Amino acid sequence: MISGFTQRFVDTNGVRLSVHEAGSGVPLVLLHGYPQNHACWGKVAPELAKRFRVIVPDLRGYGESDAPEDDTEHSVYAKRTMALDIIGLLDALGIERAHILGHDRGGRVTYRLALDHPDRVMRLGIIEIVPTGPFWASWTAELAMKAYHWTFLAQPAPLPERMIGADPEAYMDWTLQTWTLAKSLDVFAPDALEGYRAQARDPARIHAMCADYRAGATYDRALDDADAAAGRKITAPLMFLWAKGGFPAQTGDPAGHWRDWAEDVQDASCTSGHFAMEEVPEAVLETFLPFFSET
Repeated sequence: MISGFTQRFVDTNGVRLSVHEAGSGVPLVLLHGYPQNHACWGKVAPELAKRFRVIVPDLRGYGESDAPEDDTEHSVYAKRTMALDIIGLLDALGIERAHILGHDRGGRVTYRLALDHPDRVMRLGIIEIVPTGPFWASWTAELAMKAYHWTFLAQPAPLPERMIGADPEAYMDWTLQTWTLAKSLDVFAPDALEGYRAQARDPARIHAMCADYRAGATYDRALDDADAAAGRKITAPLMFLWAKGGFPAQTGDPAGHWRDWAEDVQDASCTSGHFAMEEVPEAVLETFLPFFSET
């Protein structure tokens, strides 16, 4: 549990999502990424809840949300499908429009939602990703080594599931540790770290995380390529935070990718690894509190 937040379960788009909520005022939805869950927001969500109605779901397949079986088209974990989960969540909570802030895979859900449902988004924040299509197109040998999980997790089932399942906790710890700037697990709160490890011990959630990346290599990439060809752009104001030790920094011009995809882009960088909310929570708050307060 995030300090001061309450939990409920919401049925939406064929799945039941675990949702944590606190605060009042303008709605702000926080979407986590891989290989985490709602707990990654634990150091920033209570402060955000002093100004906003903060809603923190576990994405399908993660945390305590449902983890359905993937399909052959990989649409079950496509970001378009996950965005529809969040639209259904907003409907269930009686929310017409909201700010949305996403990290990692949650950032991909965030920008897909903004493209598919622009009338439901006020402002959006993105932490530590560039769009899926451009990211694939940016691969060099160095980026391929750093982002090896994009190809490993996307391999056909059950290869990555079996390999991770052989020692799931070691795989989770390796992933989390090596993606931090300090190469240490100390940045993660003990309860959050145990929650991430518990996901890795659950075969259904290992499958869901792999399916998430299978969608990224196929379904999501095709959608991005089609949107780029059609010249579609995000119309909501977008703030992008990238880490100097993270993945977007390896693409050459991280903010430039977003300026190709959105009409109104601001960006900031921080001295961190991939998990900025847990490594440098003060930088996340300094970036996004003023941005979302401009409504």
